[in-house]
Amino acid sequence: MPAPSDPAARLHVAATHDGIDDRVAVEEPLEIRVGDEAIAVTMRTPGHDEELAVGFLHGEGLIGAGDVRGAGPTDDLANNIVVVDADLRSRPAARRFYTTSSCGVCGKGALEEVAVHCDPVPDGPVVARELLADLPDRLAAAQPAFGRTGGLHATGLFDAAGTLLLAREDVGRHNAMDKVIGARALAGALPLHGHLLCVSGRVSFELVQKAAVAGVPVLVAVGAPTSLAVQLAGDRNMTLCGFARDGGVNVYTGAQRVQ
Repeated sequence: MPAPSDPAARLHVAATHDGIDDRVAVEEPLEIRVGDEAIAVTMRTPGHDEELAVGFLHGEGLIGAGDVRGAGPTDDLANNIVVVDADLRSRPAARRFYTTSSCGVCGKGALEEVAVHCDPVPDGPVVARELLADLPDRLAAAQPAFGRTGGLHATGLFDAAGTLLLAREDVGRHNAMDKVIGARALAGALPLHGHLLCVSGRVSFELVQKAAVAGVPVLVAVGAPTSLAVQLAGDRNMTLCGFARDGGVNVYTGAQRVQ
């Protein structure tokens, strides 16, 4: 089998009704454990699973940026299980998660479990509006699996000058962001002050929350934001942009960062 980080591992050949072979995105479950404790099962596209696990735990406020000592498969190398070596900051006894490709908060037992506390992000950087509008095109160049299947979302991390630093693809938009944030957590590079995130689809409350917990000041989406996404971005002092396409972009919050 291809290595989990190999783009070929994210593709599956399926025959259409007309007998034509078509490449489709792979979707499989991943169990996330901290030590011996099973925390969550998420439906994801294989690849960068350690990053996904760490990013998910960080975004849920279960671990901090410096709490991770390592992450990897179980000792018996069981497929689709990642074990994170970290000390939990809160006990998830009442918070059993099952996340689907389209929903990252399914299975939480109460409304108060959805919100994760984090401080407002600091001011800066100031970015040209034209650069923000151009981020999706820069991200598209780093989406090889999407180009072959049309079925994957992507998140890209950029510096303030618009240079792409890291991109990840996944069938779930929340997973793609978790992989990016998890990669930076494993590298000891959180919080992401001074950086920009761009997502390939719409932007929901959940994506804004993950970005805010990671300290991201600017979040740009190809699609539309939801009402709660706009509300949360404003509360966390974030710049939230949507409909970044064809040279234009809508700025919903944090206009002080847009030149």
